[in-house]
This record gives sequence, C-alpha cells and structure tokens, in this order.
Amino acid sequence: MRSQYQGIAALSRGLGTCKILAAAALIGLPCVVSGQASPLENPQLDRSVLPIAEPIPPTYTELDVRNTQPPPRFEVKAPERAPNVIIVLIDDLGFGATSTFGGPIPTPTLDNLASTGLRYNNFHTTALCSPTRVALKSGRNHHTANAGSIMETSTAYPGNTGAIPNRVAPLAEMLRLNGYSTGAFGKWHETAAWETSVSGPFDRWPIHQGFDKFYGFIGGETDQWSPLIFDGVRRIDPPRTEGYHFTQDMTDQAINWMKAQQSLTPDKPFFMYFATGAVHAPHHVPKEWIAKFHGKFDAGWDAVRQASYERQMKAGIVPENTKLPPRPDDIKAWDTLSKGEKTIFKRQAETFAGFVAHTDHHVGRLIGAVEDIGETNNTLIFYIAGDNGTSAEGGMVGMFNEMTYFNGVQEKVEDLLPLVDKWGSPETFPHMAAGWAVAFDSPFRWTKQVASDFGGTRNGMVVHWPDGIKQTGGLRAQFSHVIDIAPTVLEAATLPEPKVVNGTPQVPIEGTSLLYTFNDADAPERHTTQYFEMFGNRAIYRDGWFARTIHRAPWETAKLSPLAEDQWDLYNLREDFSLANNLAKAESDKLEQMKALFMVEAAKYHVLPIDDRTIARTNPSIAGRPDLMGDRTSITLYEGMEGMLENTFINVKNRSKTVTAEIEIPEGGASGALLVQGSRYGGWSLHIRDGKPAYEYNFLGLERYVIESPESLPPGKATVVLDFNYDGGGLGKGGDAILRVNGSQVAQGRIERTQPNIFSADETADVGLDNQTPVAQGIGYGPDETRFTGKIHEIVVAVE
Repeated sequence: MRSQYQGIAALSRGLGTCKILAAAALIGLPCVVSGQASPLENPQLDRSVLPIAEPIPPTYTELDVRNTQPPPRFEVKAPERAPNVIIVLIDDLGFGATSTFGGPIPTPTLDNLASTGLRYNNFHTTALCSPTRVALKSGRNHHTANAGSIMETSTAYPGNTGAIPNRVAPLAEMLRLNGYSTGAFGKWHETAAWETSVSGPFDRWPIHQGFDKFYGFIGGETDQWSPLIFDGVRRIDPPRTEGYHFTQDMTDQAINWMKAQQSLTPDKPFFMYFATGAVHAPHHVPKEWIAKFHGKFDAGWDAVRQASYERQMKAGIVPENTKLPPRPDDIKAWDTLSKGEKTIFKRQAETFAGFVAHTDHHVGRLIGAVEDIGETNNTLIFYIAGDNGTSAEGGMVGMFNEMTYFNGVQEKVEDLLPLVDKWGSPETFPHMAAGWAVAFDSPFRWTKQVASDFGGTRNGMVVHWPDGIKQTGGLRAQFSHVIDIAPTVLEAATLPEPKVVNGTPQVPIEGTSLLYTFNDADAPERHTTQYFEMFGNRAIYRDGWFARTIHRAPWETAKLSPLAEDQWDLYNLREDFSLANNLAKAESDKLEQMKALFMVEAAKYHVLPIDDRTIARTNPSIAGRPDLMGDRTSITLYEGMEGMLENTFINVKNRSKTVTAEIEIPEGGASGALLVQGSRYGGWSLHIRDGKPAYEYNFLGLERYVIESPESLPPGKATVVLDFNYDGGGLGKGGDAILRVNGSQVAQGRIERTQPNIFSADETADVGLDNQTPVAQGIGYGPDETRFTGKIHEIVVAVE
C-alpha cells in the first residue's frame, strides 16, 4: 500500500489535482484532496442497528496537511429536541397509599407533578421487585427476560434463570448508543445472585446494562442507615455523617451527576433511573418524620382503608360504581385487636407513612434540581408509585427484624412492644403487619406477591412532560403495564426500536407506547392482552376481562394446594374496577376461554412450568441455578477480602463447619474481627475481643451465643480454630462449638438455634473487619472500629 501512495505522489508532481484523482482510481484507492469532504460520509444514521456503525475513514493522498481539510467528526447525537427522561420508581408502595391516588399519606411532589401532568389509574406491575425492574427497563415481559421472580429465587428453567439475555437489551443501552448520558441511582436487584462477587461477570451490573454511572446497592434491600453501596462495580463505605440516610445520599448523588452532565454537555439529553430502596423493608426513617404521623392511624387499618376508598370515589380516581372488597380472612378486624397489638401496629403505620413522606420529599429535591437548571419543560418524568403493591411480608404482627420472615421465625407482639419507641431506628430492621398492606392497597383486596390481584400489580403512576403533554391535570384509564414505559420513551425521543444491539438480534419489544394517551383521554386502548404470574398466583387480561386464581397468600410458604386444583375467578373490568364481583359461574364459557388463553400466553413467554416455591428457592441446590461455590467444601480467604454477598460465599448453614485462622499478634495485643458474616440482625463472628479469641453466633438479633477464651493471646503467630458440630436432623438446628488456640481447646459452648435460610439481604462476609452493622457485641461498629489490629495470613472455612 505504501508503494501505491509513493506512485501517486510521483504522478502528482507532473499532474493536476483532477489527474491525481484519476490516478488514485486506477489503483483502487479513494482520494481526498484539499477542500473536499469524504465521499463515503453518510449523514443518514441507521439507528435500527446499535451501536451505529462508524463511516469508513477517508484516505488522503495530499502530502501536506495544510492543503487538506479533516473529515467531519463522527458523533452519534440524540434526535433534535429528544427529551431528558427521569424514571422514579418507589419500592413496595401500593395504589392506595399516596394522597395523589386517594391515600392517607401526603405526597406533595407526586401531587404537584400530577396537577401539571397526568395520572394513570390502570397501570400495572408484576407484583414483585426484580421482575418489574427488568420489564420496566427492557419493554419485555419479565419471563422473556428470565426474571420470572426475584434474583435470589431463580431456577434452571427458561423464564426464571435470573440471567438477562443479550437478546433483551435494556432501554438505557438503547438510549446511550443513541447519544444519551445515562445514570442509575438507588436499588438495582437485576443481577443474577451468583454474579455479584469480585469475579463477576459484570455483564448484568448497571454499568454493563447501559448506564454510564451507577450509585446504589445491588441486591433487593439495604439498611438505610448502613447501606452496602457500589459506585460502578466498586464497593464504597457510605459517608459517616450525623443522621446519614441512604435516600438522601442517593438523591445528592443523582442531583450532582445531573447538574454536572448538563453543565458539561448541555446539548446532550440524559436518562436517569432513580429507584429508591424506600419504602421496602427495613422501614428506616428519621424520628422527626415518624413524629409527623403520630396519632394519624389510631382508627386502625379497617377505617383507614375505608376512608381511602371514599376519597378515591369522591376524587374520581376510581369509577363511581367501584366496590370495596372484604379484607383477606387471615387478617383480623381492627376492633378485635388487643391494646398491645394496637399500640405496636399504630407505630408501624406511622413509621411507614413517615418513610413514604420522607421519600417523596427527596424526590421533590430531585425535581427541584431539574427546575434549577431550566430543564423542566423538556424532561419526561415517570413517577411510578410502587414496583408492586404494599408488602404484606411482615405477616400478622410485623417484625422488628425482617430476616425472621426469611427464616420462618414468627415474632410476637409482646417482644415488639418494648421496641415501639425505637421503631424505624438503626436498632431495628422493621416491617409492618399485613393488615396495613391491605389498607394501603385500597380499593383492592390483596398485596405484593399476588400477581392475580390488583393489590399486587396496580400502581399509581404520574407522567409529566410540559413539552409533550398539553392536556394536563387529567386521568388516564387505558390498561397499561410496566413494559409500556420503554417504548413510550423511544417514541417520545423519535427513536426506532433497534433490531440488533451489540451484535445480537433482539426479541421485539412486547410493550405498547403510551404516547397515544398523552393528549387524548378517550383514545382506544392499545395494550389489550397481558398475562400475570408470580409464585403460582396467575391471571390473564384481555379486552376488559380478567381471569385469575389466588394460589397463595404472601404469608403462606408451605402446605400449598396443588396448582391443578386452583379455583379461577372472572371479572368484567369495564364494570368492576376493584375485582369485587366474581362472574365465574355466570360466565363459565368466558372463563374457560380465558383460562385457555392464559396457557397460550404462558407457553409463549416461558412462564411454564410454574414454580410456587418461595423461600425454599433461596437455596441454589433446591432451585437448580448456578452456585458460585458449587460443590466446594472449603474456601481459603485472605486479608482484604470483604463485601462478599451471601450468594457468593460458601454456605455454612445447616451443616458442621471448621474455621481456621492463621494470624499474628503484635506486641501489646490485638483486637478486631477475623471473619464475620451477616449483621446485627443475624450472623456469626470469629474475632479477638480485649485480646481474647471468641466466637459469637447471633440468632436473628433475638439470641446470642458466645464462646470465648479466658486468656488473651500472647504476641506472635497463632492458629485459632472454631469447630461447630451441627446436630443435624433438619434445618435451623443447633450444635456444639469448640474454640482451639494452637491445638489446645480453650472454650466450648452450646448454640441452640441457627438460621436455616439467610443471614442478611445485603450485609456480607468480611475478613479482618465487620463492614456495616456489627454481628458481635463489644468489638466496635463499622470497618474502622472493627478492623483487626494484628496480621491475618489466611483463614480457611471448611464445611461438611
């Protein structure tokens, strides 16, 4: 090739410019000379294949750069006037909670956006966290994206594997490759459980799912006072500031990112996914926000539910013929409760309401920042008040520690009452009783997890976009679903649905754009068929008809009836907004048609076979999904290994274990954590306290078992061994613990109960420190105070 250019250069000494072009053509080279742009430049971008292909660069034959012009810079830009997009997603907030949709909790930010935007009262989610989030950001049904349930209960079956496939590209990636800046803040919960370690792969972490920036937590929930935060893929310690709360922190981060992005590239639109951990349990909120609601729920959940229903009717949020179905039979009438029950239950509702109001306040700060930079008019905002209905996972009395639910332990009112004034503080990890979940899902009967009732799937949504919505302040009643958001954004940005993304042909988007509803309240409904399924609860919607079966209540985890024996109901939604009038007998032929349609849709979208197991599926060996540890019976750990989530650490539950720590004690002694797993709400810790080696088993914050040496370790090398001999005979049994130092037994003790299923949702296993809340008492709080002051050479955990 170089000799060809030399030949052209020689020709140019005796030929004019036109003859140079001819000479170049003779030997098959494109040619650019002074003042000419590349003949290969194509101003029409093909946005159906992403990333958009770069043009072939021109070939220059002119010797001197001064006689040429560079080709235009290739840069993918969003379409002219493409809007900024913000999706606000609140966690575990039902239809009947917010003031915007007739509920008892003031949400002024949501109210204000609704007054100059649109309310949607027929918008649906999937009834659970991960599936809604994956469907929201892909525009495909949750089973299409392998998110049939939450990541921690994934199985080996198509539709439920937890591994989002490349053929289901997320909206963020589509926008990023079309010229948007993208940022995600808050809760993720879309990464396969076995892919959350330092070993990756990171394909399904936010920054590989289309986001330039991520600041938040990767799992399903976090301690709002002591969260497990990632910036990108790097774990960071939260700021140690007085009164720290994660919702405030993530809002600060989101505002800072947005303002910086618009400052540096004001012509580049941004896409922000703002997904709070609130108001999912634990219900953590500053005391002053709880105090705002003292006495507001004294009337009890039945009266609160009735009052919300009446407000919804009066405001036209629900049709005038809407009836209020009875509460589930398992939930007691408020008037039958004891004084102690009412005392703790009222505080639970006050805390939840404070949490909702606190969250809406910080969303308001974000919206205010959009106004500050002058971007309100051209920012399309979706404020989705819940990724499912309000959670009833608190059971009949609620919990001071939500981990009791996942371990099959029932808390008692008499144990909760002493904690009433601490509810919502860092000393609790609380959830509320299921009666409140039903009340905050008014006018529906059921709650989160029940995909076959609108209490589980109907969520209030407000859309705000001054440049695009001219009929403001209205209500939209067309059936819609979370999979409709992605195509709405694409249409608003005048972007086509891509056919290929990053080399992979795409499954077509399964949602329907809602743009047709923005300025036409009476537009005929376009999303006409939709299936629902979660843990056996299943339903089908078609043209105003809804068939469903309630297979299990959220608090039921065992002794379920066979799926084939489930009884189906039928409702005409054109006349029955709240599913109060069962037409199964009167319209039996229609019901059979709908049941058959469900099976067609279920097969089409990989819903089958249905798996109604819940907590049991948190065990990888039962669920059949990949396990990072596989069949390994030991792991060797080193200093610096911290932040290991439970699904990426060796499973020590329901079995015997030996922990061997090779350490070195400096002159003057040592203290701190050697190896811990879990949190103050459940876990275990091998540590040095006041120079003495000790092992502490923390059973759900309810009971503590301590085995401690009476003697301090002298300076020098030492081998500390903890042997735990499990009793066997089932899950969650006890065992005997023996502590040895340099081969000699120094202490022993009995551990009566162990946690069978889970230690923590997002607190971790850590070598040489205890990262978030302390498992053991007396060795400090946080990574600085609990850091081991000696040297750890290695720690081996072996299980039987």
